[in-house]
Amino acid sequence: MTSRIVPAPGPRTATLLALALVGACGGDAAPASGGRPGGGPGGGFGAPATAVETATVVEGEIARVIVLPGTVEAIRTIGVNAQVSGALLEVPVEEGDRVEEGQVVARLDDREIRAQLRSAEASFEVAEAAFDRARQLLERQVITQPEYEAERTAFEAARAQLDQLTTRAGFAEVKAPIGGVITTKAVQAGDVVGTQGRLMEVAEVDTMVVRVSVSELDVVQVREGDAVDVALDALPGETLQATVRRVFPAADPTTRLVPVEVALSSRDGRRARPGFLARVSFELDPKPNARLIPASAIVSRGGGEGVYVVADSTVVLRSVTPGLAAAGRIEIVDGLEVGDRVVTLGANLLRDGAKIRDVTGQTASGGGSAPDSGAVPNREAGQ
Repeated sequence: MTSRIVPAPGPRTATLLALALVGACGGDAAPASGGRPGGGPGGGFGAPATAVETATVVEGEIARVIVLPGTVEAIRTIGVNAQVSGALLEVPVEEGDRVEEGQVVARLDDREIRAQLRSAEASFEVAEAAFDRARQLLERQVITQPEYEAERTAFEAARAQLDQLTTRAGFAEVKAPIGGVITTKAVQAGDVVGTQGRLMEVAEVDTMVVRVSVSELDVVQVREGDAVDVALDALPGETLQATVRRVFPAADPTTRLVPVEVALSSRDGRRARPGFLARVSFELDPKPNARLIPASAIVSRGGGEGVYVVADSTVVLRSVTPGLAAAGRIEIVDGLEVGDRVVTLGANLLRDGAKIRDVTGQTASGGGSAPDSGAVPNREAGQ
C-alpha cells in the first residue's frame, strides 16, 4: 500500500508566482532576437528565468506506512457487582474518582444479615460445647461411636453456617477489586439492588491501550515491541509514542483482520482518556538505503511521472520510477542518483530546458537571488 503526498498550492507557491511575474516584467534578461515571441514562463531561449525552489536527492530510510483507526481503552476495566441483595446505605465515590484496591466504594444495609450471624454464632457455641462433651464421653466409653459422629456432624454444620453468614456480612461492604478510576456509576444511595447487580466500573488507567484491526497481509510484519505512532483527535498536531503490546493469535474468519493492541507510553497515556478516537501508524517494509526526494518534486507529463533536474541555470525533465511515499518524501527507484538536484516548488511553471533562478530558503521573506551556482550538473538519463 503506497501513497503519494503532493502539497496543495500555498503561500510559498504564491510567492514563487509573484517572483516569476516580476522577472517577466523587466527582470533578469530581455528576450533574444531568436526567441519565440509570446513565450510563457519556462519558455524558449529568450524567456525570463523562473524562480523555483530545489532540493538534493539524499539517501535515507523510508517505510510503507499504514494508518488504522482505533479507540483508546484502559488496559483493564472491571465491573463491580453487589454480592448480596439489599438497600444501598452509602456510595461514597463518583465518576472520575481514583480508588485503591480494597477501598470501600459502597455499603449495603446489613442489619438482617448481622442478626442471622449472631444466631449462627450462638448455635455454633452450643454445637461446639456438645461436640467437646461427646469427645470426652467417647474416650471414657460412655457413648457409642455413632452418637459421637452425630455430635461431630452437628458441630461441622454449625461452623459452616457461621462461615457462610460471616462471608455474606462481609459482602455488605463493596470494595474496589483493583486500583483505578471510576468510569461509570449505575446506582445512588437509597437504591435497592439484587444479587450480582452492577454498581459501577473501575478502569486501570495506568496503562492505556489502543486496539486496531490489521489485515492478514500486513500483520505478519508486526512484532511485539515494535514502536508505533499514535495520533488523537483530542490532541491535534501531536504524535504520541506507543509500542505493540500483543498481536492476537487468530484472524476474524469473515474480515481476515487480526486484532493488535498497542500500549501508550506512561507519559502519553496520562493525557489520553478511555473512548478517545486514535489513529495508529505502522511502518512496514523499511528500506534503509533508498533515494529520497520531497514528494512535491514529482510532476505528471505525457502520462508518466518525472522531475525537473537542475543543470546549471536550466532544468531537464527526467522520467523517474517512484516507490514508497511517507511523511512528505518519496522513494525514487530509478531515474535519479544521490546528489542530483531537483525542483520542488515552481515545477508547474516549467518546461524542459527552461531557465531558472533558485530562491530556495528565500521565498519566506520575499527576497530574490541569482541562479544557484552550486547546482549539481545534470546526469544523462532517458526522458
